[in-house]
Amino acid sequence: MNVVEKSAEGLSRTFEVVVPAAELEAKLSAKIEEIRPEVRLKGFRPGKVPSAHIKKMFGASIMGDILQEIVPEATQKTLDERNLRPASQPNIEVKSDAEDVLKKGADFSFMIAVEVMPEFEPADPKTLSVTRPTAPVGDDQVEEALGELARQAQAYESKPKTAKAADGDKLVIDFIGSIDGEAFDGGSAEDAELVLGSGQFIPGFEEQLVGAKAGDAVEVKVTFPEDYQAAHLAGQTAVFATTVKDVQGPVESAIDDSLAERLGLENLKSLKDLLVKRFENEHAQASRMKVKRALLDQLDAAHEGIDLPARMVDQEFESIWREVEQAIKAGELDDEDKDKSEDDLKADYRTIAERRVRLGLVLAEIGRKAKVDVTQEEIARAVNQEAARYPGQERQVVEFYQKNPGALQSLRAPIYEEKVVDYILELADVSEEEVSREALFAEDEAAPAKKKAPAKKKAPAKKKAAAKASDDEAPAKAPAKKAPAKAAKAPAKKAPAKKA
Repeated sequence: MNVVEKSAEGLSRTFEVVVPAAELEAKLSAKIEEIRPEVRLKGFRPGKVPSAHIKKMFGASIMGDILQEIVPEATQKTLDERNLRPASQPNIEVKSDAEDVLKKGADFSFMIAVEVMPEFEPADPKTLSVTRPTAPVGDDQVEEALGELARQAQAYESKPKTAKAADGDKLVIDFIGSIDGEAFDGGSAEDAELVLGSGQFIPGFEEQLVGAKAGDAVEVKVTFPEDYQAAHLAGQTAVFATTVKDVQGPVESAIDDSLAERLGLENLKSLKDLLVKRFENEHAQASRMKVKRALLDQLDAAHEGIDLPARMVDQEFESIWREVEQAIKAGELDDEDKDKSEDDLKADYRTIAERRVRLGLVLAEIGRKAKVDVTQEEIARAVNQEAARYPGQERQVVEFYQKNPGALQSLRAPIYEEKVVDYILELADVSEEEVSREALFAEDEAAPAKKKAPAKKKAPAKKKAAAKASDDEAPAKAPAKKAPAKAAKAPAKKAPAKKA
């Protein structure tokens, strides 16, 4: 096998590989001798088929298999002999005519085009200095949360029979819905609970029950919204024969042991402890994000001069740009981007792509030198956590990752990134600064390429784009499962519920 380097520009390398016909013939003969004892052909004793006959019958097929094996083996050998680390999968272009190689005994040649990882010395973690903001959990924070829980765990008690229902009251009702005198599926319920003013049912339903008393029969007339999720009901006018069985008024929820008990806890102290722990976790996560972002900003600035594999940047940019195009079509582009031209947007997002690739290379190199690795146990735990997000489909999710190495890599990458960041923070000079909760969760003012994704933002704006692996935050998660609409329950319950 002869290998000639045809070009070397920047990180791009091109090689021509030529496998002489004599070498191919030798491989073919060796392969035929290897399989000859197993060949069974009519007219020959088992294992006694002449090599020439096997070549005549199956030579082209066997040679095809040999060529399929030669390409990856030769490619890997070419890279290994030159100590080249590919930045992405090499591109292979076969130059030989298959017919000439298989039937005329011609040499086999192909081209290898590959981008290699840049050679650079990453910054020493010991030279980095960052500040970790911390915020204590305040008593007022816990009290505010207790007040909100008390409102959410609102208790009700029955009013006198003569009391009229008002906004905020909870009614216990039976109803039967009909259109043009015919009851429809899903339009009936018994002992349904409805808080007036909650917007739980379709517009117009709750308002007609204001003033009703226990025992009243109310005919509620409503029109389903045109965009109602049940197409056969959308835009239809319906009548609900409704019986008010009980009118209950809200009672003040005391912040005491009874509140904790309604929430399934032993007492108020255990509830407070749980809230403190929850807030501490939230603060720790926010602090981690801030110190990680500061660390990545330093690493990005320290390695601005390294060469970036063009294909990697292009692939990263294309991935980001697809999301941006979806945001443009959906009208969900960030306000700061709405007035920009397409050229300006592409320039901004290419800067983000470059940052993400640069940081990915830097973290990978630091991790390689430090021998950071992700264990099978950690990957298995990540797969199980992902499967737990899809109740009832856990087995299918696990099988999906088992059969898709690329998907498994998408779980490995953020684990590896966090372990490398942990390694760096262990060596870096990290000081702590106590700040308020508001300051801890405040958005940082940052350069466009360094902005993070705003919480629960649908548009894949720069902030979100920069928040994947090798940037400010953990990789973006899988799309959240769509919440079921309020009315999409069992047919016999809450048909008039408003579309989510």
